[in-house]
Amino acid sequence: MGSVSFRHVRKKYPSERRYSVHDFHMEVSDGEFLVLVGPSGCGKSTLLRMLAGLEDITEGEMYISGRMINYVSPKDRNIAMVFQNYALYPHMTVYENIAFGLRLRKVAKHELHQRVSRAAKVLEIENHLGKLPARLSGGQRQRVALGRAIVREPEVFLMDEPLSNLDAKLRVQMREEITRLHRKLQSTFIYVTHDQIEAMTMGTRIVVMKEGIIQQIGTPREIYNEPRNMFVGGFIGTPPMNFVQGRLHKNGDRLYFDTKRYSLAVLESKRKMLENKGFCNKAVVLGVRAEKAECSAEDTRGGESSFQGKIDRIEFMGSDAYVQLFNEDHHFIVRVDPHSFSCREGEKATIRIPPENVHFFDPQTEELIC
Repeated sequence: MGSVSFRHVRKKYPSERRYSVHDFHMEVSDGEFLVLVGPSGCGKSTLLRMLAGLEDITEGEMYISGRMINYVSPKDRNIAMVFQNYALYPHMTVYENIAFGLRLRKVAKHELHQRVSRAAKVLEIENHLGKLPARLSGGQRQRVALGRAIVREPEVFLMDEPLSNLDAKLRVQMREEITRLHRKLQSTFIYVTHDQIEAMTMGTRIVVMKEGIIQQIGTPREIYNEPRNMFVGGFIGTPPMNFVQGRLHKNGDRLYFDTKRYSLAVLESKRKMLENKGFCNKAVVLGVRAEKAECSAEDTRGGESSFQGKIDRIEFMGSDAYVQLFNEDHHFIVRVDPHSFSCREGEKATIRIPPENVHFFDPQTEELIC
């Protein structure tokens, strides 16, 4: 196993004006499964390639198990990398592909055979060792790529979007297999993906990135329940967090969040934080998850904590359904029970937002207030 340390790492390509990775600073523990997630172009793959030695580091330092590796040759960093496109040699058998790196290192024949056999057994590809990659499915090819990484017995496994070429069903299966492999090997995994479902289901910790900058680091639960800013709230979660523009105003001892069609009494605990931070009588953005809001057939109650909208679309997902509603001021998505929800597309419905389920964000900085 190996710990990894990033110390104020930056990367700037000569042809670019801005940094692709800007001031990346964090520690990765021995045996951790860290996922770097963000949209295309956010710098996550560049960071992984710097750690692997495939890209130069512009500024900062990187350490593996306490050893600075900025100027260490890639072959001497004791890492193994799994790529998006498998990178298998088409003219070599599965056995030869897995053993290739060990042969270059002149590992003894007996030990080489033991390592390849052990990796093949772990990945359940023993019956395919004599086949060429062209005769394998996408999932089997990815297992071969993983096997080639495993036999090296590295301190750190680096994985750059390894499942993006697989179909949806196979991605789910391979997610489970890679997670199970991590538990079995107890090695350090650093995994890059733009798929937030992969990040949420695989990582022990997640790093959310945007434009080369860390937006938030935390467990999947922490990042989902307490997003640090609107980008994280909108990027992590399916569907993304709902955002509503509004304004706070005080009426006596109570604080209200108001839009043209909607008024929400703010909880006492959040009222104190909003007042202490100077947001009384100011614009804020309310954020709420789809499963934290409620949707029901049109009624005439209206008033506090609820507003009406027209159902534009209902997406049936099996055990859940997602209702998309519009009115002149809001676009909202609510998760409902499809077996008890009676409204249809084109009809009006009432949305209620329980005040205990909301977050408030600063519309200027987009940072979480409370």
